[in-house]
Amino acid sequence: MDAPVPLILCALLAAGAVLLPGVRLRALATLGALVLAPVLLVSDIWDTDQVRPLRDHPSVAVAGVAAGVVVLAALAVLFARRPPAFPIAAAAAIPFRVPIASGGSTANLLVPLYVVVGAGALAYAVPRLLPGRDDGRERAAGAIEWLLAVSVVLYAVQSSYSDDFGKALENVVFFYVPFALLFALVARIAWTRRLAVQVLGVLAALALVFAAVGFVEYATRHLLLNPKVIASNQFESSFRVNSLFFDPNIYGRFLAVVMIGVASVLLWARRGRDVWGAAAVLAVLWAGLLLTLSQSSFAALLLGLVVLAGARWRPRWAVATAVAALVVGAVFVVAAPSALHLNLNNSKSADTATSGRYDLVKGGLRLFIARPLQGHGSGSFSRSYRRAEKGSQERAVSASHTIPITVAAEQGIGGLLVYLALLAAAAVMLLRGARGDPVRATIAAAFIALVLHTWSYASFLEDPLTWALLGVGLALDVARRARAAGVAPS
Repeated sequence: MDAPVPLILCALLAAGAVLLPGVRLRALATLGALVLAPVLLVSDIWDTDQVRPLRDHPSVAVAGVAAGVVVLAALAVLFARRPPAFPIAAAAAIPFRVPIASGGSTANLLVPLYVVVGAGALAYAVPRLLPGRDDGRERAAGAIEWLLAVSVVLYAVQSSYSDDFGKALENVVFFYVPFALLFALVARIAWTRRLAVQVLGVLAALALVFAAVGFVEYATRHLLLNPKVIASNQFESSFRVNSLFFDPNIYGRFLAVVMIGVASVLLWARRGRDVWGAAAVLAVLWAGLLLTLSQSSFAALLLGLVVLAGARWRPRWAVATAVAALVVGAVFVVAAPSALHLNLNNSKSADTATSGRYDLVKGGLRLFIARPLQGHGSGSFSRSYRRAEKGSQERAVSASHTIPITVAAEQGIGGLLVYLALLAAAAVMLLRGARGDPVRATIAAAFIALVLHTWSYASFLEDPLTWALLGVGLALDVARRARAAGVAPS
């Protein structure tokens, strides 16, 4: 079988877990994706040094697999008996990454989250395949499910002509397939305000721990992870922290999303202790965010707070405030460009002021113009950019740091249209009925903030937060529509 064929099959199974109408069909597709994705992963990393000890000692590999099966089975039993435990466990696992060598590079993989998703998938699928279980029907898929499924399958299909098939395989197996299963599982949870608060509590506790690690890094001027950031700090007057993350911007994105959730508690709090508690947490997390020096995270947080304010009070006031802030910012750029190290007549200064993103965007647009219909193939931006721009390995990039540009360059008009349709459908679903509802307002604000972050940085569908927020938002929207229709949500 050609290399892209099993990858496309894996993507189709993940799409089936989201879309198929029959309960057993979805369960079979879920198990199929759950089995095939690790097989593709192992085949991709089998020749790497990290797997050599397992190749040289098969007994250790067998023992590891057996231990993994025991852990998965135990968690699956827990999730089957107590469904709310799944989103809490997923929240606890979602920030943690493990570096894995693959395709000549190192990918930071969310191994703990994969374990939780695998156990959740087993808890969903196995009981529905047991003898005597009625083969009922799932709720009909809506626009969000279809667009996410199309995104996954289209990405896999476009890997067949990619300039970097290995990168496309990594993204599908490491991110798209497991996160599609995460979305399907989260969307089936019966969300309550209590469960949402518990999940936010887990995330806030983790964020406080990460902030404390960041404070230690700043005080000692020593980073725990990411050699690239460590090296760049040696040549810069400022010092950026990344805590237990491998990137200050991803760390900042996580803090911004959690801060939006805590801010919603502050805005809707009725008890004084809730107000003071939320304010204290926000103060600590804000100090942690400042040390990342992540402008994209600052902007995302501000936009998220504007959306929250519109949901809590009047949207017109929030929009007017945002427009006023943009006008003030534009006037500042025009009046004092030197403060941003920007020369409006010099494109090189623009690239410096945007940390290299200006040239990346220009190069990405040129790639799109060269192949507007089909693009250069999934995961190909780095290799195609270096070839077209005659860049060196030292200037290697994984993406344009502006997701619409990356999508356009890699996937052409088709992929760009699917991406824009997904954003539009998500905005309609999340904002509809969000005013006055703190949980739905938080999900909408966090998702919109995350989207803005991806416009100045990387990782949209490669980030589990995207899928989790959409899954929770879909579950809440289905419940709202069911209540409006006077029926129990399915």
